[in-house]
Amino acid sequence: MVPVSSPPLRLDSYDAVLFDLDGVITPTGEVHMRAWTVLFDDFLRERGITEPYTDADYFAHVDGKPRYDGVRDFLASRRIELPEGSPQDGSDAQSVAGLGNRKNDVFAGILRTDGVQAYPGSLRVLDQLAVAGTAVAVVSSSRNARAVLEAAGIVERFEVVVDGTVAAERGLAGKPAPDTFWDAARQLGAAVERCAVVEDAVSGVAAGRAGRFGLVVGVDRGAGAGALQDAGADVVVGDLAQLVP
Repeated sequence: MVPVSSPPLRLDSYDAVLFDLDGVITPTGEVHMRAWTVLFDDFLRERGITEPYTDADYFAHVDGKPRYDGVRDFLASRRIELPEGSPQDGSDAQSVAGLGNRKNDVFAGILRTDGVQAYPGSLRVLDQLAVAGTAVAVVSSSRNARAVLEAAGIVERFEVVVDGTVAAERGLAGKPAPDTFWDAARQLGAAVERCAVVEDAVSGVAAGRAGRFGLVVGVDRGAGAGALQDAGADVVVGDLAQLVP
């Protein structure tokens, strides 16, 4: 783990902070992991493939990416070819889009059943930024970002939400490209070098570094501190509470 500088690193010294959602603000990363496991376990079993889908597959091929990209990259890692399909495909379709839509159905079911609460440390950081008047945004590959924020009761805390739906509507490339972060900074009227990016996914950290943001914070929820550093994190913490003085 990369130590936080002393005195504590202050996110409120930046004009804006751009947060990933799943695994950074809310523990929905765990829900996504469960949903991906259900999806790919069933898919591999249906095809008679005995090599299981693992958490290592999630972090290497799926974590932080737009849903269809995650499906495509995992299938490529197993040398499985499926037609691309379209977003209108049913969840039973044997296509990249069909599998992605099936995963979303599984995720939505878990969210309805279990709900979600924000990490206490992340709420402390948001409180600190609110007092300082620092602009905040959520930048998430998930098309469920607003639903998750509403379920957690914190949607009103964020001035801007750039999620998978917004990215698709505006033709923005997903992480590890920096385009969604750039769009959030533009909406907030903040210069890139005056923005901090907070991410738990290797692809998200890479996007922050590629975007030349003033600070890139990695939150290690399982990707590994070394992997986040290698992707370009300036500092890695285990919980955002470590950034509160």
